[in-house]
Amino acid sequence: MKPIVLAAAMSIALPGVTLAGPASNAVKFFYVPEVKFEADAKYRDRFTDPVTRLFEANDKAQKEKPDEVSCIDFDPGLDAQDFDQKTLSKTLKLTEAVNGDTAEVTANFNLFPEGDDSKREMVWSLKKVDGKWKIADITSKTSDWKLSALECGSSTE
Repeated sequence: MKPIVLAAAMSIALPGVTLAGPASNAVKFFYVPEVKFEADAKYRDRFTDPVTRLFEANDKAQKEKPDEVSCIDFDPGLDAQDFDQKTLSKTLKLTEAVNGDTAEVTANFNLFPEGDDSKREMVWSLKKVDGKWKIADITSKTSDWKLSALECGSSTE
């Protein structure tokens, strides 16, 4: 009966977070207990191609033109810049679909207590690398974009 007690304790400790498994845990890290910025260099070990190439291009753009906004000027995992942590933590629902060494984790949540434009549906694509789930891409179902498809530093102005 210990697993049931553990699951109950986890659901009390993290209300609103669906316990889905190891792939979901790799995603949950970026939402609770506090939102973390995916493009931050200190989290690079949690990612793999193709999104790591975008992060490298973003870093290069920031170094070359430090006074300009780089390609990633929002939080990719939120599809936003602003949010209410309490609301996000309370409404976060994670579901995962694992297929061998790949997985998709869907994160549904609200950014704020009110407003239809507050709802988000993000799909995180993961690959198992050396036995660990790494994030390969993030897609916004809400706004219809994919992180790896963002252009960065390739303009010819």
